[in-house]
Amino acid sequence: MFNKKSLLILLSLVLVFSLALMGCSKKKEVSSEDRKKNLENFNKEGMPIVKEKITINGFAAKFYSSQDWSKLMLWKEYEKKSNIHVNWETASTDSLQEKRNLMLASGEYPDILFASAVPKADLLKYGKQGVFLKLNDLIDQYAPNFKKAMEEFPIIKQGITMPDGNIYGLPTIYDPNFKSLRMGTPWIKKEWLDKVGLKEPTTIDEFYQVLKAFKEKDPNGNGKADEIPWGGGYGIIESINYLKGSFGLNNHGIANPNIDLDEGTGKLRFVPATDNYKQLLEFLNKLYKEGLMDREIFTIKAHEFNSKVTNGNYGVINGVDPGVGNNQKGYIGIPVLEGPSGDRKYTAIGSPLGNIGMFVITDKNKYPEQTIRWIDYFYGEEGIKNFFMGFEGITYKETANGEVEYTDEITKNPDGLTLDQAISKYLTWPGGYYPGVVKQKYFKGAEGQPASIENAKKAEPNTITQDEIWPAFNFDLKEQEELTAISTDITTYIDEMRDKFITGKSSFSEWDNYVKTLEKMGLKRYMELYQGAYEKYMDNK
Repeated sequence: MFNKKSLLILLSLVLVFSLALMGCSKKKEVSSEDRKKNLENFNKEGMPIVKEKITINGFAAKFYSSQDWSKLMLWKEYEKKSNIHVNWETASTDSLQEKRNLMLASGEYPDILFASAVPKADLLKYGKQGVFLKLNDLIDQYAPNFKKAMEEFPIIKQGITMPDGNIYGLPTIYDPNFKSLRMGTPWIKKEWLDKVGLKEPTTIDEFYQVLKAFKEKDPNGNGKADEIPWGGGYGIIESINYLKGSFGLNNHGIANPNIDLDEGTGKLRFVPATDNYKQLLEFLNKLYKEGLMDREIFTIKAHEFNSKVTNGNYGVINGVDPGVGNNQKGYIGIPVLEGPSGDRKYTAIGSPLGNIGMFVITDKNKYPEQTIRWIDYFYGEEGIKNFFMGFEGITYKETANGEVEYTDEITKNPDGLTLDQAISKYLTWPGGYYPGVVKQKYFKGAEGQPASIENAKKAEPNTITQDEIWPAFNFDLKEQEELTAISTDITTYIDEMRDKFITGKSSFSEWDNYVKTLEKMGLKRYMELYQGAYEKYMDNK
């Protein structure tokens, strides 16, 4: 007879076997006759892309859970133009990683993954397996917009081409000339500064004094100690990135977040094991211990923060301009701060190439030529305008000088919606997950608004230059597999200890043990792999 334990074991084995069968499931091969029909239905240029309507299945991440992509004007109108219907399955950005990984592991994946931020390691893994199609020839023959972008910015082709020579995913591209999208500091409430009688801080010590005054001097004037000196909606990493350059860290940008160059020795160093990083954590621990940071900053979700910030109790806010993102007026960009050793740089800036796995075509797709044309539209001028601005007379209007701007419904929404909320009734870009090209001419989100442009101008003199910025380094499949195995444990550990050091759950007297633990986890080999990738990058630069 089966006891309860035996039954559980049996059920577990059945589940594992079922998943294994799904993971090994093969696509149905397209017959030569069907292939011929598909190509006869295909227009290699112009619109529509196909003569008779076809349907493809897509998975995508979305920032606003309430959005119904089957009803969005963007997709309904593009379907009319292209004659391609996409049957969308969506997941919130908060649950994206879990759902994407489960879908790929089970073998139950659709024809395309859109805005799904597929990691580089998975591009290599599933590309090698044939789950993700090689896009090289498809781009060359049927994606003139993307091909032109690669020719204009060689870093794109360098960044998306895997060490095996293949391209498996299409990226987000940030126009290098769109500075306010790529640089900018947190936002400080100018009225509160005036009320506490302080100027904009320019050093770490002055910043501490400002936060302390915000907490103790009732700048909102309601007689309650309800002010939150500093917070944000995307975790503690935003605060850390802002301060890294003030502590001499990430002097070549954050595309390789744990790696920079020791300017004294000229050798690569592991940022989270440096004395500078320890100093940074000690400063944040001081702020947290004294209640100068939001107590929920480690756990708060973006939508929870957006709701919380409407109370108007934040003095300093990470992220985009609160005037656009949260209808909180009166914030200005805080200066780049000088740190304890005299460092004053903004280094939280990456390559113009964003996530390179924002769009993939899987082996289940019967229409790869049609699909690459479908996505290529959004790398061209018309498609970029459509994706970010929407529809003339509804979401945008043209000015006398030929510029485009959102309508009052979007910028002055009668229901009190923020710009992102209002435009999300029509488009999908809010939240930052998408393939395509982000240009200042058409991107009118928070980063494209005057306050953000002014913030970037203020930060630029103290920001590392484009020439100093490293792209994310590439590794071959074997190296990537080895690196992934090591870095998974290391990354989990440094994140865990980072939070413990800041909150005081771990004492800084444990720092040496923390570093020794990293070494036991394979830090030496981790650095060897990065050293090799760095040398390849320098050789090809």
